Amino acid sequence: MTAPPLAPDLDTRFAAARRVADAVLFEGYVLYPYRASAAKNRLRWQFGVLVPPTWGADCGEHAFQRTECLMEPRTGAVLQVELRFLRARRRTVQRGGRLGPFETVDTLELADRVLTPWDEGIEERVQFSVPVAELSSAGRELTFERPASVETETVRDEAGQPVGRLLRRCEELRGVVRLTATDVPGPYAVQRLTAVVENTTDWTPDGAAADREAALPRSLVSAHLMLGLSAGSFLSMADPPEWARGAAAGCENLRTWPVLAGQDGRSDVVLSSPIILEDHPAIAPESPGALYDALEIDEILALRTSALTDQEKREARGTDDRAAAVIDLADSMPPEVLERLHGAVRALREITDPAPEGEPADPFGAGQPFGAGQLETPWWDPESDRGFDPATDRIAIDGRSIGAGSRVLLRPGRRRTDAQDLFLHGRHAVVEAVLHDVDGGVHLAVTVEGDPGADIRREQGRFLYFQPDEVAPAEDG
Repeated sequence: MTAPPLAPDLDTRFAAARRVADAVLFEGYVLYPYRASAAKNRLRWQFGVLVPPTWGADCGEHAFQRTECLMEPRTGAVLQVELRFLRARRRTVQRGGRLGPFETVDTLELADRVLTPWDEGIEERVQFSVPVAELSSAGRELTFERPASVETETVRDEAGQPVGRLLRRCEELRGVVRLTATDVPGPYAVQRLTAVVENTTDWTPDGAAADREAALPRSLVSAHLMLGLSAGSFLSMADPPEWARGAAAGCENLRTWPVLAGQDGRSDVVLSSPIILEDHPAIAPESPGALYDALEIDEILALRTSALTDQEKREARGTDDRAAAVIDLADSMPPEVLERLHGAVRALREITDPAPEGEPADPFGAGQPFGAGQLETPWWDPESDRGFDPATDRIAIDGRSIGAGSRVLLRPGRRRTDAQDLFLHGRHAVVEAVLHDVDGGVHLAVTVEGDPGADIRREQGRFLYFQPDEVAPAEDG
């Protein structure tokens, strides 16, 4: 099928979701310490990898992903589709070429970087639009392909003399996107949209050499979909309306999960991601740039990266252009930006003044002082805290007065999800403080008897916390 042209407003409609989609696309692309020689970077790309069907059948990985979600299209609605994935481009390093033949090497040292073999990720997009009415009959199918290619780049030293070259090879890649829509019984005009993305690359594995490394250049890596309705809306799969819960539960999503994306408060864009997200996911506004290692905290990554040795930074710069950008970001990050990464509390205040037109909202007032009408007064009255003292407050449990110094028996309830509670049930503890939260709840800070680190915990103010119905007064308390 030849894809119809995209609607003119596709980029505008998807722009708000694209930053999150970029984070999905490059999740785990290159991990700290950002050099190819690190063990962490020798097994890459764990999310959304669609392998060739002839290889995936025997390795436990899969050639397709399936998205199902609910939508309420209006008459004449057009479904806009954007499939995004990375294509692994294998880079080989060779020395020589000035006077003799090229020789493949593991490293090529330059003044500012160390070049090594590496799989570069090339972003690919498959975009098309289709009238929703056409999906209700036979559905639509779009095939796509990317031909094999080889590129050569000359490597020069600081004097401009050629010292080697980089060979970049892409393997042939083929795939298909299948779309169908079926009516959902009920009082509303709801349809179940099914979108299947499949790798159809014809590749015959070559014996023992056909491992995952051989399959990756023929795979769709970090594959995910963005779906948009020109008229109408999608229903949340995480929190559907009551009348649609049965239909939502009947949707089958394999190796991907659809969430509402785009502008907050709207429901005309869905991001179907191999990583489970919440509706309307967003990048933290404090984040200064992509660090490609979402399992870590930005502040920790920035500090660790800036502390790398000069040799380690040279290796990172030679590994990948994106790794080099991370090194430059960490080296040039001003103190005020690093301070923003130290932490933020979003629940206590909210914005009262909108951002100027054309500028993104910044709920933390980066670089600006509090006040001036920017932030609301805290939603609780700080003066009300004056009536409480954790060191002297007491509460009644089973007719006994419990406060700091009281001995209690721990019996955590089923609603708690901390696995350590299995080991604490039935243990005795000493109450260190009685705490009251702003919602009227009471929490007991305790140290467990027999804990060799109890004194350190007291000095640092690090306790375990239980609610009154999760403890009982000790008989000798």
